[in-house]
Amino acid sequence: MVGEPTGYRRLIEEVAALYDWIETQMRQNPDRAGRCRACGACCDFPAYDHRLFVTLPELIYLAGKLEQRELQPMTAGRCPYQQERQCTVHAHRFAGCRIFCCTGDPGFQSELSEATLRRLKIVGEAHRLPYRYQDLPAALAGFSCDTCQSAAAPCPADRAD
Repeated sequence: MVGEPTGYRRLIEEVAALYDWIETQMRQNPDRAGRCRACGACCDFPAYDHRLFVTLPELIYLAGKLEQRELQPMTAGRCPYQQERQCTVHAHRFAGCRIFCCTGDPGFQSELSEATLRRLKIVGEAHRLPYRYQDLPAALAGFSCDTCQSAAAPCPADRAD
């Protein structure tokens, strides 16, 4: 992909593989995973009484896939990547967005979330990133071109290439 932060190439690949794993878990457990109605209600966090937490590898992945050094801030209670009740980053959405479904089994979602967080922590540690599990507004506000030496700068773990 043109403009992809090559320094975080491996991290982006690892997060993509983890997202594929999540999708596999969801497909293998359709009754427990639920079916998204694409109503966009869960993207309006205050109205839905919902909070989304994300990790640094997920933010770097999104920045890389969007080819941006900075991410849109969340200035209202709604995800900034939702437009007209549709997710504009659906293919690159965060793990919590992939796992949560208002018709899904909360126990299944919790188990899958915990397994995913363990894997994200391992990915972050492998790339010498500090572990941060922040709610989306704070995470987006704190992520910029200076985060982790920026999403466009070389990742410390990739310097051995």
